[in-house]
Amino acid sequence: MATAHKWPFAPRFRRSAFGWKSATPIQRIKEALVEIKAIAKKEPVLAAEGAVLFLEKLAPAIEQVDSSSGGIGSAVNRAIETLVPIIAKAEVARPVREKWLDRLYEALQEDDMPYLEYLGEFWGELCATPELAEYWADYLSPTMTTMWDHCARTGEYGYFKGTTACLSALYAAGRHEELLALIAKSEYRHKSWHNRVWGAKALAAAGKGTEAIRYAEDSKGLNAPLTAIAAFCEGVLLDSGFAEEAYTRYAVEATYATTNLATFKAIVKKYPGKPKETILRDLVASQPGQEGKWFAAAKDAGFYELAIELANRSPSDPRTLIRAARDFAVERPEFALAAGMTALRGIASGWGYDITGIDVLDAYAVVMAAAGAAGVDETVVKADVRAIIAASRGGGEFVGRVLGQNSICKTEFSSRGIHAI
Repeated sequence: MATAHKWPFAPRFRRSAFGWKSATPIQRIKEALVEIKAIAKKEPVLAAEGAVLFLEKLAPAIEQVDSSSGGIGSAVNRAIETLVPIIAKAEVARPVREKWLDRLYEALQEDDMPYLEYLGEFWGELCATPELAEYWADYLSPTMTTMWDHCARTGEYGYFKGTTACLSALYAAGRHEELLALIAKSEYRHKSWHNRVWGAKALAAAGKGTEAIRYAEDSKGLNAPLTAIAAFCEGVLLDSGFAEEAYTRYAVEATYATTNLATFKAIVKKYPGKPKETILRDLVASQPGQEGKWFAAAKDAGFYELAIELANRSPSDPRTLIRAARDFAVERPEFALAAGMTALRGIASGWGYDITGIDVLDAYAVVMAAAGAAGVDETVVKADVRAIIAASRGGGEFVGRVLGQNSICKTEFSSRGIHAI
């Protein structure tokens, strides 16, 4: 059935199918994943066969794609993370799985970029059984041992494409002592967390949490991925029930997301028993001088006074403040008024990138709307705006000029009125 099935993605991933630009291959990868996942719902074995075929064809197809932006590499890694469970969970006879692994290993060996290197980290999972993991550990470990023994004697550098697959197989086979001994052979020059993470996992799996953390901490050094090491140690403590220690020692260092708000949410999710305000203040304290960048996190958590306090302690993006003021102009007009005034103050102080007159007008409009909703006298608010303009020379003049040229604000913010303050 797998042989007879025609996969629409297959002809699109012929060797050197894609040129220099990465947008098209990234889109084709996404389409292939959708195709395979749709089949997996009804025919998991067929989907697994399709996943193996896709991974075989992937690297040769994208070998000419520009990888400098990291976009294509990220797409490949996401594809691997998506497809590994489909292959691993498929219920097939051992000979079928052996053929799948042989094909995937051949793809790893022929990948020179290397795009598929990440696949090796899941080798133990792909084996699906300890017996098959044993087989691959026996097959790969002699080469690893010979290479690292030679490198230790000569001081040369050695590289083997099956390194991670071997370590993963040893771990899955439960051969933890052998795994630790093999990793020790690799440290003839320096300690690499890429290898040592498997030793740390082995110690943790053996119930030696303290030793695992010590082993992980000992992996720190030049160019070591400190976030990944902290995340491992945090995970060991959390799994052992030591949430408070995990938070105190590793939570901030171990958690990194694309935005401060996402980082805050990630820690809140890991530590549901920890007060959100405590988490937020700890995060703010971890980045002195960047308090304003935590405005969105504080606002999203409902700490409105703290949000304004942070926005006034260091530069905060004026557009973020304006959006917040607009969103809360009716629901929380006092907060909106404070956010809008902080935005104007920030623009006058030179905060933000590519700020335009539209941003100034937006900030002023939301300030006046919030003032009306809060029952604040307009004359008082306008006086405060004029004070902001007068307090800052370059940026203040820009704000005053924009408002002075606007027909609605012309009387209050003409250059003549500003100089009269």
